[in-house]
Amino acid sequence: MFGNWLKTSLLMAAIVALFGTVGAMLGGAQGMLLALVLGGAMNLWAYWFSDKMVLRMYAAREVDEASAPGLYRMVRELAQRAGLPMPRVYLIDEDQPNAFATGRNPENAAVAATTGIMRILSERELRGVMAHELAHVKHRDILISTISATVAGAISSLAQFGMLFGGRDDEGRPANPVVSLIVMIVAPLAAMLIQFAISRAREFEADRGGAEISGDPQALASALDKIHRYAQGIPMAVAEAHPATAQMMIMNPLSGGGVAGLFSTHPDTGERIARLHAMARGLVAT
Repeated sequence: MFGNWLKTSLLMAAIVALFGTVGAMLGGAQGMLLALVLGGAMNLWAYWFSDKMVLRMYAAREVDEASAPGLYRMVRELAQRAGLPMPRVYLIDEDQPNAFATGRNPENAAVAATTGIMRILSERELRGVMAHELAHVKHRDILISTISATVAGAISSLAQFGMLFGGRDDEGRPANPVVSLIVMIVAPLAAMLIQFAISRAREFEADRGGAEISGDPQALASALDKIHRYAQGIPMAVAEAHPATAQMMIMNPLSGGGVAGLFSTHPDTGERIARLHAMARGLVAT
């Protein structure tokens, strides 16, 4: 647990440091502040309204105890175990097995599952998946991802600013054009890589937290194995059209499953499963 949080903290520090460096090289103090304000405003809006946008984008329908008794009761029991308020529960009519959590805080959270995941998983495996999503809510991962997206977006804005107007230092003098060009190309890529690394670290932490909430690491491991095998052959059209939503899912929904590790929003599934089995052995040993 501490290791994953330390990694997230170091990555967040790295992306902020990158922002400061790029801002100083390309935009000076004023350009850096402008980029941060613009990026912050855009992502603050997304932080408050992205849950509604994503749920509408995936045509998710809210369910209750009458319309989906098994799923609703499962989420309610797990939320109680996690010490969380009851989130809203949604179903998505989609063949690909997947699930995600959204919402700006535990009091305004929602969890969603596809009809595909409901079909292929056993009740025990589905319980592991929903516990994973509630762990995201408990760890406030939406806030963490929003902060990282804000700074990454500000870095991209700075790069575009430098490309349009030329890099300037704090004294207003033109920066070295070769250095500026390199920074404009490399900085947004570096920001994206750090953002993806933060996403992968939070997935590991949600796996661990979900296993603790459910008390059954092997159920989540089995679910991840099934989802990985099925999802590879079942495209998700909405995710393909809006790839920025991929990092929300428990498994990368994009058809390009062979994306290189550095550019992946999710950790290697085999490593996730291995960690959960190791966790299960530790629970048995104690």
